[in-house]
Amino acid sequence: MSKIVIDVRESGTGGAARYVDKLVENLHTLKPEHSIILLARAERLKALHEMAPSFTVVETPFKEFSFNEQIGLLRQLNGLEADLVHFPMVQQPVFYRGRVVTTMQDLTTARFRNPSKNAVVFWLKQQVYKWVNVRVARKSTELITISKFVQQDVADYTGVSPEKLTVTYEAADTIPDAPESVPGLEGKTFLMYLGRPTPHKNLERLIQAFELLQKDRPELYLALAGKKDVLYERIEQGIIERGIKNVVFTGKISEGQLKWMYENCAVYAFPSLSEGFGLPALEALQHGAPLASTNATCSPEIYGVAAHYFNPLDVTDMAAKIGEVLDDPVLRNDLVQKGYKQAAKYSWRRMAEQTLAVYESALKH
Repeated sequence: MSKIVIDVRESGTGGAARYVDKLVENLHTLKPEHSIILLARAERLKALHEMAPSFTVVETPFKEFSFNEQIGLLRQLNGLEADLVHFPMVQQPVFYRGRVVTTMQDLTTARFRNPSKNAVVFWLKQQVYKWVNVRVARKSTELITISKFVQQDVADYTGVSPEKLTVTYEAADTIPDAPESVPGLEGKTFLMYLGRPTPHKNLERLIQAFELLQKDRPELYLALAGKKDVLYERIEQGIIERGIKNVVFTGKISEGQLKWMYENCAVYAFPSLSEGFGLPALEALQHGAPLASTNATCSPEIYGVAAHYFNPLDVTDMAAKIGEVLDDPVLRNDLVQKGYKQAAKYSWRRMAEQTLAVYESALKH
Protein backbone atom coordinates (compact mmCIF):
# COMPACT_ATOMS: atom_id res chain seq x y z
CA MET A 1 0.00 0.00 0.00
CA SER A 2 1.42 3.36 -1.07
CA LYS A 3 1.04 6.63 0.83
CA ILE A 4 -0.44 9.35 -1.39
CA VAL A 5 -0.71 12.95 -0.19
CA ILE A 6 -3.12 15.35 -1.92
CA ASP A 7 -2.76 19.09 -1.35
CA VAL A 8 -6.34 20.31 -0.88
CA ARG A 9 -5.62 23.79 0.51
CA GLU A 10 -7.91 25.21 -2.21
CA SER A 11 -10.88 23.20 -0.90
CA GLY A 12 -14.02 25.24 -0.31
CA THR A 13 -12.69 28.50 -1.73
CA GLY A 14 -14.77 28.63 -4.94
CA GLY A 15 -13.57 28.70 -8.54
CA ALA A 16 -10.92 26.04 -9.13
CA ALA A 17 -11.74 24.61 -5.69
CA ARG A 18 -14.61 22.72 -7.33
CA TYR A 19 -12.01 20.53 -9.04
CA VAL A 20 -10.29 19.78 -5.72
CA ASP A 21 -13.49 18.93 -3.83
CA LYS A 22 -14.95 16.82 -6.63
CA LEU A 23 -11.66 14.93 -6.91
CA VAL A 24 -11.70 14.10 -3.20
CA GLU A 25 -15.40 13.19 -3.18
CA ASN A 26 -15.22 10.89 -6.19
CA LEU A 27 -11.81 9.42 -5.42
CA HIS A 28 -13.20 8.35 -2.04
CA THR A 29 -16.05 6.43 -3.70
CA LEU A 30 -13.49 4.49 -5.75
CA LYS A 31 -11.98 3.05 -2.55
CA PRO A 32 -8.34 3.25 -3.71
CA GLU A 33 -5.98 0.65 -2.29
CA HIS A 34 -3.67 3.33 -0.98
CA SER A 35 -3.34 5.39 2.17
CA ILE A 36 -4.69 8.84 1.18
CA ILE A 37 -3.70 11.89 3.21
CA LEU A 38 -5.35 15.27 2.57
CA LEU A 39 -3.47 18.45 3.49
CA ALA A 40 -6.09 21.07 4.33
CA ARG A 41 -6.71 24.43 5.94
CA ALA A 42 -8.03 24.33 9.53
CA GLU A 43 -11.52 25.55 8.59
CA ARG A 44 -11.97 22.70 6.07
CA LEU A 45 -10.95 19.77 8.30
CA LYS A 46 -14.49 18.88 9.41
CA ALA A 47 -16.01 19.15 5.93
CA LEU A 48 -13.30 16.97 4.40
CA HIS A 49 -13.63 14.35 7.17
CA GLU A 50 -17.33 14.14 6.31
CA MET A 51 -16.67 14.11 2.55
CA ALA A 52 -14.03 11.35 2.70
CA PRO A 53 -14.14 9.56 6.08
CA SER A 54 -11.67 6.85 5.07
CA PHE A 55 -9.01 9.40 4.13
CA THR A 56 -6.70 10.98 6.70
CA VAL A 57 -7.06 14.76 6.92
CA VAL A 58 -4.05 16.71 8.20
CA GLU A 59 -4.01 20.43 8.91
CA THR A 60 -1.51 22.60 7.06
CA PRO A 61 -1.24 26.33 7.82
CA PHE A 62 0.90 27.31 4.85
CA LYS A 63 -0.69 29.75 2.39
CA GLU A 64 -0.33 29.30 -1.36
CA PHE A 65 2.33 31.41 -3.11
CA SER A 66 4.02 32.29 0.20
CA PHE A 67 7.53 32.00 1.56
CA ASN A 68 6.16 29.68 4.27
CA GLU A 69 4.85 27.39 1.55
CA GLN A 70 8.37 26.98 0.22
CA ILE A 71 9.87 26.27 3.65
CA GLY A 72 7.14 25.07 6.03
CA LEU A 73 5.15 22.94 3.60
CA LEU A 74 8.37 21.48 2.23
CA ARG A 75 9.33 20.43 5.75
CA GLN A 76 5.85 19.00 6.40
CA LEU A 77 5.91 16.97 3.18
CA ASN A 78 9.35 15.61 3.93
CA GLY A 79 8.07 14.53 7.36
CA LEU A 80 5.13 12.66 5.84
CA GLU A 81 7.46 10.55 3.68
CA ALA A 82 4.86 10.12 0.95
CA ASP A 83 5.30 7.81 -2.01
CA LEU A 84 3.47 10.36 -4.15
CA VAL A 85 2.17 13.93 -3.73
CA HIS A 86 -0.57 15.38 -5.93
CA PHE A 87 -0.70 19.16 -6.24
CA PRO A 88 -4.02 20.06 -7.93
CA MET A 89 -2.66 23.55 -8.65
CA VAL A 90 0.76 24.69 -9.80
CA GLN A 91 1.61 26.33 -6.45
CA GLN A 92 3.86 24.04 -4.38
CA PRO A 93 7.32 23.85 -2.78
CA VAL A 94 9.39 24.00 -5.95
CA PHE A 95 12.35 22.21 -4.39
CA TYR A 96 10.41 19.22 -3.05
CA ARG A 97 12.32 16.22 -4.37
CA GLY A 98 9.73 13.45 -3.98
CA ARG A 99 7.52 11.89 -6.63
CA VAL A 100 4.92 14.46 -7.76
CA VAL A 101 1.80 14.67 -9.93
CA THR A 102 0.74 18.24 -10.73
CA THR A 103 -2.51 19.45 -12.28
CA MET A 104 -1.87 22.51 -14.44
CA GLN A 105 -5.24 24.23 -14.87
CA ASP A 106 -4.15 26.82 -17.45
CA LEU A 107 -1.55 29.50 -18.15
CA THR A 108 -3.85 32.51 -17.92
CA THR A 109 -2.06 34.10 -14.95
CA ALA A 110 1.22 33.91 -16.84
CA ARG A 111 -0.22 35.96 -19.71
CA PHE A 112 -2.70 38.47 -18.28
CA ARG A 113 -2.26 41.20 -15.70
CA ASN A 114 -4.63 42.03 -12.85
CA PRO A 115 -5.34 45.78 -12.87
CA SER A 116 -6.56 45.70 -9.26
CA LYS A 117 -3.00 44.92 -8.12
CA ASN A 118 0.05 47.16 -7.95
CA ALA A 119 1.49 46.98 -11.49
CA VAL A 120 5.15 46.63 -10.50
CA VAL A 121 4.53 44.11 -7.72
CA PHE A 122 2.22 42.06 -9.93
CA TRP A 123 4.75 42.05 -12.78
CA LEU A 124 7.46 40.77 -10.45
CA LYS A 125 5.19 38.07 -9.05
CA GLN A 126 4.17 37.13 -12.58
CA GLN A 127 7.80 36.53 -13.57
CA VAL A 128 8.20 34.22 -10.58
CA TYR A 129 4.94 32.47 -11.50
CA LYS A 130 6.16 31.89 -15.06
CA TRP A 131 9.37 30.33 -13.73
CA VAL A 132 7.36 28.17 -11.31
CA ASN A 133 5.22 26.80 -14.14
CA VAL A 134 8.29 25.72 -16.11
CA ARG A 135 10.06 24.34 -13.04
CA VAL A 136 7.01 22.39 -11.87
CA ALA A 137 6.23 20.98 -15.32
CA ARG A 138 9.75 19.67 -15.72
CA LYS A 139 10.19 18.24 -12.21
CA SER A 140 6.78 16.56 -11.87
CA THR A 141 6.68 12.83 -12.53
CA GLU A 142 3.42 13.25 -14.45
CA LEU A 143 1.15 16.17 -15.30
CA ILE A 144 -2.62 16.49 -15.56
CA THR A 145 -4.47 19.12 -17.58
CA ILE A 146 -8.22 19.79 -17.82
CA SER A 147 -8.43 20.09 -21.62
CA LYS A 148 -6.46 19.10 -24.71
CA PHE A 149 -5.92 22.79 -25.40
CA VAL A 150 -4.12 23.22 -22.08
CA GLN A 151 -2.20 20.00 -22.67
CA GLN A 152 -0.67 21.40 -25.84
CA ASP A 153 -0.31 24.89 -24.39
CA VAL A 154 1.65 23.61 -21.38
CA ALA A 155 3.82 21.42 -23.60
CA ASP A 156 4.66 24.36 -25.85
CA TYR A 157 5.25 26.77 -22.96
CA THR A 158 7.38 24.53 -20.75
CA GLY A 159 9.11 22.32 -23.32
CA VAL A 160 7.87 19.03 -21.85
CA SER A 161 6.53 16.26 -24.05
CA PRO A 162 2.73 16.17 -24.49
CA GLU A 163 2.99 12.48 -23.60
CA LYS A 164 3.84 13.51 -20.04
CA LEU A 165 0.42 15.14 -19.73
CA THR A 166 -2.91 13.38 -19.22
CA VAL A 167 -6.22 15.16 -19.89
CA THR A 168 -8.94 14.67 -17.27
CA TYR A 169 -12.02 16.74 -18.10
CA GLU A 170 -14.09 18.43 -15.42
CA ALA A 171 -17.90 18.15 -15.32
CA ALA A 172 -21.01 20.19 -14.55
CA ASP A 173 -23.38 19.50 -11.67
CA THR A 174 -27.14 19.98 -11.55
CA ILE A 175 -27.91 22.51 -8.83
CA PRO A 176 -30.24 20.78 -6.33
CA ASP A 177 -31.64 23.98 -4.78
CA ALA A 178 -35.06 25.28 -5.80
CA PRO A 179 -34.89 28.18 -8.31
CA GLU A 180 -35.05 31.62 -6.67
CA SER A 181 -35.63 34.73 -8.77
CA VAL A 182 -33.14 37.59 -8.81
CA PRO A 183 -34.47 41.09 -8.04
CA GLY A 184 -34.52 43.32 -11.12
CA LEU A 185 -34.57 40.44 -13.60
CA GLU A 186 -38.06 38.96 -13.15
CA GLY A 187 -40.00 39.15 -16.39
CA LYS A 188 -37.00 40.58 -18.29
CA THR A 189 -35.21 39.30 -21.38
CA PHE A 190 -31.58 39.16 -20.26
CA LEU A 191 -28.13 38.03 -21.27
CA MET A 192 -26.16 36.40 -18.47
CA TYR A 193 -22.52 36.23 -17.50
CA LEU A 194 -21.14 34.58 -14.36
CA GLY A 195 -17.61 35.00 -13.07
CA ARG A 196 -14.81 37.34 -12.23
CA PRO A 197 -14.25 40.62 -14.10
CA THR A 198 -10.51 40.21 -14.71
CA PRO A 199 -9.16 41.33 -18.14
CA HIS A 200 -9.03 37.88 -19.73
CA LYS A 201 -12.78 37.50 -19.09
CA ASN A 202 -13.29 40.22 -21.75
CA LEU A 203 -16.29 41.92 -20.11
CA GLU A 204 -15.60 45.31 -21.69
CA ARG A 205 -16.19 43.90 -25.17
CA LEU A 206 -19.31 42.09 -23.95
CA ILE A 207 -20.65 45.41 -22.65
CA GLN A 208 -19.86 47.08 -25.98
CA ALA A 209 -21.67 44.25 -27.80
CA PHE A 210 -24.63 44.73 -25.46
CA GLU A 211 -24.75 48.41 -26.40
CA LEU A 212 -24.99 47.41 -30.08
CA LEU A 213 -27.73 44.89 -29.33
CA GLN A 214 -29.73 47.47 -27.39
CA LYS A 215 -30.08 49.71 -30.45
CA ASP A 216 -32.68 47.33 -31.87
CA ARG A 217 -33.67 45.76 -28.53
CA PRO A 218 -34.08 48.59 -25.98
CA GLU A 219 -35.79 46.27 -23.49
CA LEU A 220 -32.83 43.85 -23.36
CA TYR A 221 -30.94 43.46 -20.06
CA LEU A 222 -27.41 42.33 -19.24
CA ALA A 223 -26.94 40.50 -15.93
CA LEU A 224 -23.39 40.26 -14.58
CA ALA A 225 -23.28 37.76 -11.72
CA GLY A 226 -20.34 37.50 -9.34
CA LYS A 227 -19.01 38.78 -6.07
CA LYS A 228 -18.54 42.55 -6.11
CA ASP A 229 -14.89 43.56 -5.98
CA VAL A 230 -12.85 46.59 -6.99
CA LEU A 231 -12.84 45.56 -10.66
CA TYR A 232 -16.61 45.13 -10.77
CA GLU A 233 -16.96 48.50 -9.05
CA ARG A 234 -14.83 50.11 -11.77
CA ILE A 235 -16.93 48.47 -14.49
CA GLU A 236 -20.14 49.61 -12.82
CA GLN A 237 -18.86 53.17 -12.55
CA GLY A 238 -17.89 53.16 -16.23
CA ILE A 239 -21.37 51.99 -17.22
CA ILE A 240 -22.94 54.80 -15.19
CA GLU A 241 -20.64 57.39 -16.76
CA ARG A 242 -21.46 56.13 -20.28
CA GLY A 243 -25.18 56.11 -19.57
CA ILE A 244 -25.68 52.45 -20.45
CA LYS A 245 -29.09 51.26 -19.29
CA ASN A 246 -30.38 47.87 -18.11
CA VAL A 247 -27.15 46.42 -16.72
CA VAL A 248 -27.74 44.51 -13.48
CA PHE A 249 -24.84 43.67 -11.16
CA THR A 250 -26.23 40.88 -8.99
CA GLY A 251 -23.29 40.60 -6.62
CA LYS A 252 -22.84 37.22 -4.95
CA ILE A 253 -25.90 35.05 -5.49
CA SER A 254 -27.28 31.89 -3.91
CA GLU A 255 -27.27 28.52 -5.65
CA GLY A 256 -31.03 28.83 -6.10
CA GLN A 257 -30.65 32.24 -7.74
CA LEU A 258 -27.91 30.91 -10.00
CA LYS A 259 -30.16 28.04 -11.07
CA TRP A 260 -32.98 30.51 -11.81
CA MET A 261 -30.66 32.68 -13.92
CA TYR A 262 -29.45 29.71 -15.95
CA GLU A 263 -33.01 28.56 -16.55
CA ASN A 264 -34.39 32.01 -17.44
CA CYS A 265 -31.62 33.80 -19.35
CA ALA A 266 -32.22 34.40 -23.05
CA VAL A 267 -28.52 33.73 -23.75
CA TYR A 268 -25.57 32.74 -21.61
CA ALA A 269 -22.74 34.91 -22.99
CA PHE A 270 -19.19 33.62 -22.59
CA PRO A 271 -16.73 36.15 -24.06
CA SER A 272 -13.49 34.95 -22.44
CA LEU A 273 -10.09 35.33 -24.12
CA SER A 274 -8.47 32.50 -22.16
CA GLU A 275 -9.85 29.47 -20.30
CA GLY A 276 -8.57 26.10 -19.20
CA PHE A 277 -12.00 24.45 -19.26
CA GLY A 278 -14.80 27.03 -18.84
CA LEU A 279 -16.92 25.30 -16.21
CA PRO A 280 -19.63 28.02 -15.72
CA ALA A 281 -20.68 27.83 -19.37
CA LEU A 282 -20.88 24.03 -19.20
CA GLU A 283 -22.99 24.39 -16.07
CA ALA A 284 -25.23 26.78 -18.01
CA LEU A 285 -25.70 24.09 -20.69
CA GLN A 286 -26.55 21.58 -17.95
CA HIS A 287 -29.46 23.83 -16.93
CA GLY A 288 -30.84 24.55 -20.38
CA ALA A 289 -29.29 27.92 -21.20
CA PRO A 290 -28.57 28.67 -24.89
CA LEU A 291 -24.86 29.43 -25.17
CA ALA A 292 -23.13 32.09 -27.27
CA SER A 293 -19.43 31.54 -26.74
CA THR A 294 -15.97 32.75 -27.59
CA ASN A 295 -14.19 30.61 -30.17
CA ALA A 296 -10.88 31.09 -28.33
CA THR A 297 -8.66 28.58 -26.52
CA CYS A 298 -10.52 25.52 -25.18
CA SER A 299 -14.14 26.55 -25.83
CA PRO A 300 -14.83 24.68 -29.13
CA GLU A 301 -13.25 21.58 -27.61
CA ILE A 302 -15.45 21.68 -24.50
CA TYR A 303 -18.79 22.86 -25.90
CA GLY A 304 -18.65 21.24 -29.33
CA VAL A 305 -21.81 21.85 -31.39
CA ALA A 306 -23.70 23.15 -28.33
CA ALA A 307 -22.57 26.78 -28.71
CA HIS A 308 -22.98 29.59 -31.25
CA TYR A 309 -19.42 30.89 -31.59
CA PHE A 310 -18.04 34.40 -32.08
CA ASN A 311 -14.65 36.06 -32.33
CA PRO A 312 -14.05 37.48 -28.81
CA LEU A 313 -11.88 40.32 -30.21
CA ASP A 314 -14.60 41.47 -32.63
CA VAL A 315 -17.41 43.34 -30.84
CA THR A 316 -19.56 43.47 -33.99
CA ASP A 317 -19.29 39.71 -34.50
CA MET A 318 -20.02 39.09 -30.82
CA ALA A 319 -23.18 41.22 -31.00
CA ALA A 320 -24.27 39.60 -34.26
CA LYS A 321 -23.94 36.04 -32.97
CA ILE A 322 -25.67 36.79 -29.67
CA GLY A 323 -28.40 38.56 -31.64
CA GLU A 324 -28.91 35.51 -33.83
CA VAL A 325 -29.53 33.37 -30.74
CA LEU A 326 -31.92 35.99 -29.34
CA ASP A 327 -33.92 36.31 -32.55
CA ASP A 328 -34.07 32.73 -33.84
CA PRO A 329 -36.19 30.41 -31.66
CA VAL A 330 -35.26 27.38 -33.77
CA LEU A 331 -31.54 28.04 -33.26
CA ARG A 332 -32.08 28.71 -29.57
CA ASN A 333 -33.99 25.47 -29.01
CA ASP A 334 -31.39 23.53 -31.01
CA LEU A 335 -28.63 24.91 -28.80
CA VAL A 336 -30.55 24.01 -25.65
CA GLN A 337 -31.07 20.40 -26.75
CA LYS A 338 -27.46 20.01 -27.88
CA GLY A 339 -26.36 21.64 -24.63
CA TYR A 340 -28.01 18.96 -22.51
CA LYS A 341 -26.30 16.25 -24.57
CA GLN A 342 -22.92 17.97 -24.44
CA ALA A 343 -22.98 18.48 -20.68
CA ALA A 344 -23.91 14.82 -20.18
CA LYS A 345 -20.65 13.73 -21.83
CA TYR A 346 -18.62 14.84 -18.80
CA SER A 347 -18.27 13.01 -15.48
CA TRP A 348 -16.50 13.82 -12.20
CA ARG A 349 -16.28 10.11 -11.44
CA ARG A 350 -14.50 9.49 -14.73
CA MET A 351 -12.15 12.35 -13.87
CA ALA A 352 -11.34 10.66 -10.53
CA GLU A 353 -10.82 7.28 -12.23
CA GLN A 354 -8.42 8.83 -14.73
CA THR A 355 -6.57 10.66 -11.94
CA LEU A 356 -6.19 7.43 -9.96
CA ALA A 357 -4.74 5.82 -13.11
CA VAL A 358 -2.21 8.67 -13.30
CA TYR A 359 -1.26 7.98 -9.65
CA GLU A 360 -0.71 4.31 -10.46
CA SER A 361 1.45 5.20 -13.44
CA ALA A 362 3.52 7.72 -11.46
CA LEU A 363 4.10 5.23 -8.63
CA LYS A 364 5.82 2.92 -11.13
CA HIS A 365 8.48 5.54 -12.01
